[in-house]
Amino acid sequence: MIDTALQVFCNRMVAAGRIARADVQQLARSLLRDGLASRDDADMLIALERAIPDSDPSFGDLLVSLVVDFAVWGERPTGYINREVANWLAASLSGRNGPTPIGARIALELVQAAESSDETLLAFALAANPRRNAAREPAPHFPLAA
Repeated sequence: MIDTALQVFCNRMVAAGRIARADVQQLARSLLRDGLASRDDADMLIALERAIPDSDPSFGDLLVSLVVDFAVWGERPTGYINREVANWLAASLSGRNGPTPIGARIALELVQAAESSDETLLAFALAANPRRNAAREPAPHFPLAA
């Protein structure tokens, strides 16, 4: 069930067309001081980030923190991303057009924070962060001594 106050906040941000630092502070200090309460709340904020590209960078930082905390420590089993949670996260972060840069960052930080993650999330995080997967520079070649 979606938190009504959070829904009102999101509606206000969409109407304004931007998320300012003061809005992020209100979200962190008043509306979500105890973190996310449900997957629906996480989905709504992920969709808000996608809908409003003009947001203060602190919104992305807060969103990453909230989703990682909820998915890794709020979902069961604690500390692990199982297949069901991985499927939900991959679908939510993908949206219709693939993950945003913040969505890709969330996926990567989820994998890093969890003790173990289902391969669905691992594959999603790798695909969403292509720079991290780019071929490394070739190793230097040292001729062997004769």
